[in-house]
Amino acid sequence: MSKIFEEIPLDLKLIIVYLALTVFFIMIPPLNETIVRTILGIPMVLFIPGYILITALFPGKEDLDGIERLALSFGLSIAVVPLIGLGLNFTPWGIRLVPVLAALVLVSISLLMIANFRRLKLSPEERFEIPLKASIIFMKKEFSRPHCRVDKILTIILVLSIVVSLVALVYVIIIPIHGEKFTEFYILGPDGKASDYPRDVRQSIPINLIIGIVNHEYSEINYTLQIQVKNETILERKMLLSNNQTWEKPVSFAMNTTGSNLKLEFFLYREGLDDPYRETHLWVNSTA
Repeated sequence: MSKIFEEIPLDLKLIIVYLALTVFFIMIPPLNETIVRTILGIPMVLFIPGYILITALFPGKEDLDGIERLALSFGLSIAVVPLIGLGLNFTPWGIRLVPVLAALVLVSISLLMIANFRRLKLSPEERFEIPLKASIIFMKKEFSRPHCRVDKILTIILVLSIVVSLVALVYVIIIPIHGEKFTEFYILGPDGKASDYPRDVRQSIPINLIIGIVNHEYSEINYTLQIQVKNETILERKMLLSNNQTWEKPVSFAMNTTGSNLKLEFFLYREGLDDPYRETHLWVNSTA
């Protein structure tokens, strides 16, 4: 095993180590709550898949120059990753963190094996490699060697496009754009379904429902839940929810009023507002 690993080119070895670190920092708490997760995750999506694919397709050093490999690595990654997500969308796992991460790792390892196999079939002089000591000198030569005017313009455009894309990505990560602010408020039957709501009830006999509140306000909110019949409050609950937190619990209460077609009202108040923020109702018949 160690001999096989020694035969793998240096850049592919670094990618193997990088993939392992990425999985480690994404899956292991509390490391998955650090900024390192984001730093490792960005190249995982925007660069690594494309780079390995380019390496598999063009194993020779004369196949592509450095600038072309760099630009195509970004471009193909942006093309390959959505296709992987599209494929996962038609599987039972769906587009979630673990399936996406597993798919990216499996695709990367598969392409890496192909790239290593194709590169080793070439002579050492023909293989593409990235000597760390010579990489800076190589990049300088790429920019300084004679090019026709069109090649120079295209090279500058590619480099500027990559820089602009990276700056835009960092901006979106640091300053995320908030979507619409709202709160979900819903009532479910005793079995947790949007059906089997009580219609005929008896006075003083508990009524069992499930009430759900989901905070999408991008801030911590104090809520007050009130259940009323004929402007009489028969239940009140207070809860503090952080952003994207869900409060869904069984609620039991009894009515002290009898009558037909009584409007059982559910009000959700938000801190700082006098009027109900959300409301819904059920029509019930109550007998003694």
